Amino acid sequence: MTDLYYEQDADPSLLDDRTLAVVGYGNQGRSWALNLRDAGLAPRVCVRADASAEQAREDGFETGDLGDASRADVVCVLVPDDVIPSLPLTRTEDQLTVVASGYALAFDRFAPPGDLGMIAPRMLGPEVRRCYEEGVGFITAVGVQRDSTGQGLARTLAVARAIGGLTQGALALTPKQEAVLDLAVEQVLSPALTHVNAAFVRAMLGEGIPLEAIMTELYLSGEVERTYGLLRKEGFTGQLGYHSPASQYGQLSRRGRYDALDLDPVMKELVEHITSGAFADEWDAEGRAGYPTLEALRQAHAGPGIAALEASLRARLGPGASSRKSRGEI
Repeated sequence: MTDLYYEQDADPSLLDDRTLAVVGYGNQGRSWALNLRDAGLAPRVCVRADASAEQAREDGFETGDLGDASRADVVCVLVPDDVIPSLPLTRTEDQLTVVASGYALAFDRFAPPGDLGMIAPRMLGPEVRRCYEEGVGFITAVGVQRDSTGQGLARTLAVARAIGGLTQGALALTPKQEAVLDLAVEQVLSPALTHVNAAFVRAMLGEGIPLEAIMTELYLSGEVERTYGLLRKEGFTGQLGYHSPASQYGQLSRRGRYDALDLDPVMKELVEHITSGAFADEWDAEGRAGYPTLEALRQAHAGPGIAALEASLRARLGPGASSRKSRGEI
């Protein structure tokens, strides 16, 4: 079992009279900056002179450059993982640098002097703000890569509390653990689920079920996401009671039918590619080449034809169909 942190484990006074900077003002950066300010702190937003800087000033923040960020006692680096290694940040042994993802620390892409902390919200950037405003907070992963001052964890927890990341509890993870878990969901679990969904679609089409009905069952109706919402709030055993007896019997009695399909070797191979740092090297090479493989994959799996099919389905079924009055308008 891992350690868990809560608001009472953090000492907000550790940030008193400390200068604070936020690098980046995108999905995460804006949310963090607004939350930090609402927590009584005065973060300076350090960005390039572009639209994000204008947005930060409109939101009432003092803006600066990376030189200002380098001088801050605490700096939260909230730009994409690919960009972090290229930042000309200079840090000292008594300063704290916080990242929102373990990737750059885990694979040795970023290692400035001083305390190095990670606060990784298990939440999309805009939701970090919405959850704070609603007072419910969100779960985070918190870890320290380097503790030069002896207060690395304590100061990281103070920042996590300020953004709302301890309200629901925080998981103690190393940056390597967080990065491997995050990448594995994307590279190991997501492709497996895609394969399963595709097989299910083929099986249903083979029985003459219309594609629209299949897509509705999989995601258009919203039933799956609401069921997962119940799973989060009430747990597996709690949400099971909302299913009919026939549904419960069918789900539970067929669980072993796929046991002969040994996914472990493929999953282990993919995970090893992540943990060894091979994927990080592969991704660096892809970036240096201008992302040609990524673009080809996007065209193959998320190109205009697929987008048009999805748009057509959403227009005819789900929230997008609310304005349609009759069959003749479809």
